[in-house]
Amino acid sequence: MSLVESLRDGELLLLQFANPPVNGLSHALRSGLYAALEQADADASVAAVVLYGGPKAFSGGADIREFGQPQALAEPNLPGLCARLDAMSKPVVAAVDGLALGGGLELALSCHHRVVVGTAQIGLPEVNLGLLPGAGGTQRFPRAVGLATALQMVPSGQPRRAAQLAALSGQLLVDELAESATLLDQAKALARRVASQRPLARLRDRSVEADPSELAAAEAQAAALPYPAPLACVQAVRGALELPFDEGIAAERAGFQRLMASPESAALRHAFFAERAAAKVPGIEADTPRRAIRRVGVLGAGTMGSGIATACLMGGLLVDLVEPDAAALARGVAALDKHLQAQVSKGRLSADKAAALRANLRPGGDDAVLADADLLIEAVFEDMALKQSVFRRLDALAKPGAILATNTSTLDVDAIAAVTQRPADVLGLHFFSPAAVMKLLEVVRGAATAPAVLASALGFGKQIGKTCVVAGVCDGFIGNRMIDRYLEQALFLLDEGCSPQQVDQAIEAWGFAMGPFRMIDLAGNDVSWRIRQQRAKDGTLRRAQPLADRLCELGRFGQKSGGGWYDYEGREAKPSKAVAALIAAHREQLGRAPRAVAAEEIVDRLLLALAVEGERLLAEGVALRASDIDLVYLAGYGFPRWKGGPMFEAQRRGPEALAARRREFAALAHDDPQFWMP
Repeated sequence: MSLVESLRDGELLLLQFANPPVNGLSHALRSGLYAALEQADADASVAAVVLYGGPKAFSGGADIREFGQPQALAEPNLPGLCARLDAMSKPVVAAVDGLALGGGLELALSCHHRVVVGTAQIGLPEVNLGLLPGAGGTQRFPRAVGLATALQMVPSGQPRRAAQLAALSGQLLVDELAESATLLDQAKALARRVASQRPLARLRDRSVEADPSELAAAEAQAAALPYPAPLACVQAVRGALELPFDEGIAAERAGFQRLMASPESAALRHAFFAERAAAKVPGIEADTPRRAIRRVGVLGAGTMGSGIATACLMGGLLVDLVEPDAAALARGVAALDKHLQAQVSKGRLSADKAAALRANLRPGGDDAVLADADLLIEAVFEDMALKQSVFRRLDALAKPGAILATNTSTLDVDAIAAVTQRPADVLGLHFFSPAAVMKLLEVVRGAATAPAVLASALGFGKQIGKTCVVAGVCDGFIGNRMIDRYLEQALFLLDEGCSPQQVDQAIEAWGFAMGPFRMIDLAGNDVSWRIRQQRAKDGTLRRAQPLADRLCELGRFGQKSGGGWYDYEGREAKPSKAVAALIAAHREQLGRAPRAVAAEEIVDRLLLALAVEGERLLAEGVALRASDIDLVYLAGYGFPRWKGGPMFEAQRRGPEALAARRREFAALAHDDPQFWMP
């Protein structure tokens, strides 16, 4: 079947795209549309053309299935298709519903008129892939909506509803607003009215007027960002103001090609595909049964339990929050209410919507209510005996078919499942703190976890807006097992002569949102201390961390106690004289004289520690693919998206450079030589 369906309606030619799910502009669609436009231009019986995508999407842009393939740039490419629309001798009307994003919007802008449903999403999100619009978007869009709006939308990649843009003074983007039901009829009526009008209404023939100071401010803002695409977007938009149209198009195309070759764009495109690959899980198919999850029971109202309950409420679910300690329950509910109120204050929720969500919460101290839940999530203290006791109780309470999930961050999910009579219904749902905000959800598949349970958990994660990555069972799963090695190297660097701030500053300058010592202070040093104590009790502690233990023995748990690796005034971290003295005494006990450590070595030690442990996770089958590991770090640990993730970064360096650096670190006397070996 052709991806462009042609239909005559009197003197009109209707061309409908048919490339689900979002009418991606594949080579086949572009070729079919180009040929149809050529034929329409040559046919004297055609007075005007209407382009239509459908109620879900006019077009979502490039077809991601062709990314990186020769057909993505094959003729007719999108710039050539847009130029063909410019060259038409008769008018073309775009009927826009659903999505008009990226190349889809560029195609619509190249048409002479646009009838648009008010709820349609309009945007140029190429910057999110480290690119700029490459088919005239930076030239036509400012002419359609004005420079100020273009400077807000193009460098940010944020879409807007068509109705918002249609309300702009002097806008040329929307000729008429329509309802979905009447869109095509309105577009045809407009096409008939303009069929004989000449000259044709081409955006390329319009000029852009603006205050140059708007450009200067946008350039300064974009230049402060850590990757080149936003600034390149602003500079391309400048061409719409300062250059003739064809020169602006040429400058835009040159900028697109430069960015396409940049490491930042390669990393951002890798992240884009990593998100899509993570949804493909062996054994989970489209026809795998899913269990309906409408009511969630959360056991434990501490920081994690309250956050999980909040995330579930925000996802539209009914929630029972159970906590036998009345004071702890009150604190958990207060934290939940505070989050909802913050969403209202920021304009993300209406007061009525927040109240409706809050009404879906049943807090209480009696766990008998959990018998109603479709999904039960325990969020109690990280202790195996306690969690097994909880799961025996949940097993007795839960209705048949209910899913039992543990929020453990390190413990053996199979050992927890083994104490129940339904291990096939048990899995891990490892949320990251703060659970209502952090995007990552590690979905831990146990040895007995049924495919329907895993599929249902992934659907649940999607419903509450999480980025789900499936992991196998091991100590720490993907993220925390790797972060142990990262933190271990950070502590080695203190042994060798670095200060906490020196380590943090080096990795933050490279691009991390937060260095290891600020991160662990935020999470709470006591959390990892308790885990070390549990591992020592279980005989699974791989390496003692006496310096970190001494810090906790002094009560320096991080931000919450006013001091950790730093001293805190509110949230501001300041170097600590007490910690400096603690480190100096520790070095003296080790008999280690401090040495100067370059920032480059700090960065490489930390990054490669992640990648080396990631290799082991892949070899053991704990992680399904390298891109899943990258996604865990992008979504859960503040790894800079424009760097692609630890596995991508290691691959980017090349095997020879990587091997040489590993040999160098293996030779350090106090490090773990076996760890660095392939």
